[in-house]
Amino acid sequence: MHHFQYHGKELYCEEVPLKKLAEEAGTPCYVYSNATLTRHFDVFEEAFADLPHLICFAVKANSNLAILRLFAKRGGGADIVSGGELFRARTAGIPANKIVYSGIGKTASEMKQALQSGILLFNVESEEELITLNRVAKELGRKAPIAIRVNPEIDPKTHPYIATGLKKSKFGVSLPTSLLLYQKSRSLPFLEIKGVSTHIGSQITQVGPFVEALKKVSKLVKNLRHQGFKIDTLDLGGGLGIPYANEKPPLPEEYGKAMKKELGGLGGTILLEPGRVIVGNSGVLLTKVLYRKKQGPKDFVIVDAGMNDLIRPSLYGSHHEIWPVSRKGGAKKKMDVVGPVCESGDFLAQERPLPAVTPGEYLSVMSAGAYGFVMSSNYNSRPRAAEVLVHGNDFFIIRQREEYKDLLRGEHVPRFLR
Repeated sequence: MHHFQYHGKELYCEEVPLKKLAEEAGTPCYVYSNATLTRHFDVFEEAFADLPHLICFAVKANSNLAILRLFAKRGGGADIVSGGELFRARTAGIPANKIVYSGIGKTASEMKQALQSGILLFNVESEEELITLNRVAKELGRKAPIAIRVNPEIDPKTHPYIATGLKKSKFGVSLPTSLLLYQKSRSLPFLEIKGVSTHIGSQITQVGPFVEALKKVSKLVKNLRHQGFKIDTLDLGGGLGIPYANEKPPLPEEYGKAMKKELGGLGGTILLEPGRVIVGNSGVLLTKVLYRKKQGPKDFVIVDAGMNDLIRPSLYGSHHEIWPVSRKGGAKKKMDVVGPVCESGDFLAQERPLPAVTPGEYLSVMSAGAYGFVMSSNYNSRPRAAEVLVHGNDFFIIRQREEYKDLLRGEHVPRFLR
């Protein structure tokens, strides 16, 4: 459920007409619903309420400070994959002891930053990372809390770019290798073994792959405990999908029930790293119709948002529903909704049945709260969009639209060219 609904013929976010937002904040712009964000977080929290657990929001899905602050105020933590995300999470008020550091390419300086902050856990993904982390921890005179990220070799049945639990994936280590790394860690005195971690992918729309992965990881936990390792944390990752079109992913309650059944009496604290499932349907991208064009058999609607604003359709072939901000009657016709970027791959939708729209009208690209703004760029020297948070009948600009001068920040012309 989300709070983007038509009131009569006008599309609203909570109690604010999107047309008003488009006119006052300009387009393109991202709009997020506080009520939807809050509800989605709370529903996920409730799904695991009877187990010791911590929800660490996957910052890579949406890293706006206001969004992170919202989750911090509800007791949430953060799953990060870079020093920049650590900086954002801490700036937003997320306690360091609720931050988990994932990702395969942590640098020594990022490790140092995280250790000095006092984060909860490092998810280690290779032997060389293990050795580097021990060295950095030694230099600081403290121990690094770790879990080994296990790749359970499970097909999550999602887009190959976001499947992380396959045998050929760059993420994690195999189950046999993980045993070797846990043994290796015993000889590295500045590491503190805390748990086991796994994450099999994103936009997963079935419970089965999660349960299959957990079966394998549970056996590993029991094996490690039998060998004398103190495993008190199990990081289950994230990856639960959302409905973009006709998908019917399990609700958090169903996911939680299945996972708790498989966990049985395993004990320890469960770490969960939802991202898309909380923010995906909590946000939309507003865009303005610029022109219409017919090219041979094709009908195009040209809008002011492009692939630099929302790259998912071009990169993944992803489907985002497109709703007119002012609902229109009449027959629908298949159209390509394209942007102004100088690429044939610049589209938001292809062959999409839409009512006739005219220049000056607004469209809402739905389910754009996850991996939208965070993946945007300045390609074609286009300033990045504004971000807006709606709270009831009020709204707040939580990121100003970039100006042309922002495009030049950090650039310098050398003296010999002056």
